[in-house]
Amino acid sequence: MPTQKPRNVQPPLRIGQAAEILGVSVDTIRRWAEDGTLKTTRTGGGQRLVAASEIRRLLSRRRKTSPDRTIVAQSARNRFPGVVTKVEIDRVAATVEVQAGPHRLLSLLTAEAVRELGLKAGDQVICVVKATNVIVEVPS
Repeated sequence: MPTQKPRNVQPPLRIGQAAEILGVSVDTIRRWAEDGTLKTTRTGGGQRLVAASEIRRLLSRRRKTSPDRTIVAQSARNRFPGVVTKVEIDRVAATVEVQAGPHRLLSLLTAEAVRELGLKAGDQVICVVKATNVIVEVPS
């Protein structure tokens, strides 16, 4: 009986693709592979490949170790400080409801973002709304 690959396994990436995702040069990827920072494999033809899990590991490590830069200005003007009233999360997506003064705001986020932010009911947050197009229709 043939074995089946799990559906959620991503194929390995070429080092150029990995470099683009990580925001570094191909030479940096090669250097990281040589010093053990990044695990790579080689095809039969000698081409280096990087597992998607390795890229996720490095991105996660960079997020945890890189200091967040303070935001001194932004173009969004619609900022609504409020309190999280409800969080619903599933495997991929989540909704976060915020009461911001008289306004009830509902945001659709990735489940990963909600977990990373540690959002829960009662948390104080600021909702930033930036829309280029808002359409309001009235039925006839």
